Amino acid sequence: MRTPTTVVFCQIDDLVPASGNPLTGFPAFLDALSDAGIPCVWVTARNRHELDPLLRRLGHAAPFIAEGGSGVYLPEDYFHLKPARTVRLGRFTCIPVAKPQPGAAEALLALAEESGVTVVPLRSLSSRELMQNTGLPKDAAEALRQRDFDELFFFAGTSEQDIHRFQQRAAHLQLSVRPQGSLWSLAVQASVPSCVRELRKLYDRALHAHAFSVGLATAPASDGLFPACDCGILLTSRRGSVEEPTSRQSPAPAAISLPLFAPDTWERALEAISTRQFR
Repeated sequence: MRTPTTVVFCQIDDLVPASGNPLTGFPAFLDALSDAGIPCVWVTARNRHELDPLLRRLGHAAPFIAEGGSGVYLPEDYFHLKPARTVRLGRFTCIPVAKPQPGAAEALLALAEESGVTVVPLRSLSSRELMQNTGLPKDAAEALRQRDFDELFFFAGTSEQDIHRFQQRAAHLQLSVRPQGSLWSLAVQASVPSCVRELRKLYDRALHAHAFSVGLATAPASDGLFPACDCGILLTSRRGSVEEPTSRQSPAPAAISLPLFAPDTWERALEAISTRQFR
């Protein structure tokens, strides 16, 4: 691991579509961070199976936070000093934050029964049904449902009122229920801020000093990420203009807003990170 002075935590789901190419300029931005010795930690709702081809394609060698804040995944020998509590998941060392499976699967079924709302977990579908409901080819659909922590599902024959009641009961039980495209995810004790804090401790220890952390995300993904970072870069959807951050839940000391599709956005983001100018 190259000794960092700055660490970027980047929410990638709106920047790299699950099926498709990264946004123009984003791979070059990642390369520029790597050349500057600035680690870029990916934050995503996807799992390690979905990410693996993308990690190899873009040459990503830093840690990542997956399944919506369920765990921190570390490449082999990335940190010299090992975290106190880890599990081995595939080719990664993982710091678990959420309760591992089958915890979420069991919680989903119990919550559905208690609330009287019908849900269909992806793991209960046949391969053909899975492909039909996700619109993905077989291999991608199978990778989607192989979760380490959270449980993907969809509602069946439910009204908006039913879904609202389901979410309210989940919140009462401290379960994270979040939309994920056309699907939903349930996790037990998942937390993006907790994952960021775990990684920040490791970077601080490796540096023997405070590592300056920058959150980079689109709204509303910034809500969970920015409060755990020293500052933030909010990528907005409006073209050709700069907006004020829309999140009122983000107490980051400083945050700038950049238009996601402007031709110079990634250059401006890199300059802000390099110079630590966020006002």
